[in-house]
Amino acid sequence: MRAVFNTPGADQPVAIRDAEEPSPARDEFLLRVAAFSINRGELSLIKFRPEGWRPGQDVAGTVVKAAANGEGPAVGDRVVGIVENSGWAERVPVRATRYAALADNVSFEQAASLPIAGMTALRTLRLAGDLLGRRVLITGANGAVGRFQIELAAHAGAEVTAVTTRDDQAGALHDIGARAVVGSVDQAGGTFRLILESVGGESFEEAVRKLEPRGTIVPLGLSSGQSPTFNLFDFLGREGARVQTFMSYASGYPDDADLATLVKMVSEGTLHPTLGHVGPWDGLIGALEMLAERKLVGGKIILTVDEAR
Repeated sequence: MRAVFNTPGADQPVAIRDAEEPSPARDEFLLRVAAFSINRGELSLIKFRPEGWRPGQDVAGTVVKAAANGEGPAVGDRVVGIVENSGWAERVPVRATRYAALADNVSFEQAASLPIAGMTALRTLRLAGDLLGRRVLITGANGAVGRFQIELAAHAGAEVTAVTTRDDQAGALHDIGARAVVGSVDQAGGTFRLILESVGGESFEEAVRKLEPRGTIVPLGLSSGQSPTFNLFDFLGREGARVQTFMSYASGYPDDADLATLVKMVSEGTLHPTLGHVGPWDGLIGALEMLAERKLVGGKIILTVDEAR
């Protein structure tokens, strides 16, 4: 089979090469990958991992071998899964607790957008409890996670303000549930019970000043590359507010349950993944450059895998 390998020091950061057939553990099934997505965090992993390391976490496809312990899906089932690495390949082992079955009306491309970005959105929103009638501010709102956060928050009954520098995407963000779309945090009116902040630097500092008393701000990214500075006195008038950290790898919910929730919402038409770019995986280098250089209009990059015959 073929798989993507890390190639630091070469002309390109990764390369598609022949690989050994995977040997699933007893609690893993073997997936023939039809589509996978690229997450921004994987750009950093590719940069720092050694030669021969294999990237890839979000995968969707068809089961070709069931788990030996009898758990999980059957051969022929269409599923979406999440793996620690090695997902950018024609076949990959997936733990039988880290997948969700796909309804017939959910495509592999839609499904591949869900694991990291969709679960990050779902779990960060949960950190504030009941959102019905609450005001929510989302920075980096045009990205894959931000778009999921907007739609899920609106579905939960929140009044959402989205922050994006992409003026041309304001209409699209309104369409998925944003009540207001602004170009910077300081343009957002009023205060908020929940702020999901992925930019860092001045954006985070200004967001703290937009908190309600007993509100919550969740830092989940640092896309600006700038660390924020704040102190206790920034919370005057915002007594009881908290900064709640979030790390996707330690977020604590069963992956299959949350994936199943997201897949069900897509199937029912209450969640609409934005596929910003879909193409074959031999265009991986261009897709990585598109993400790194922020040329993607919005949503997820999805690459499809055509297995060599």
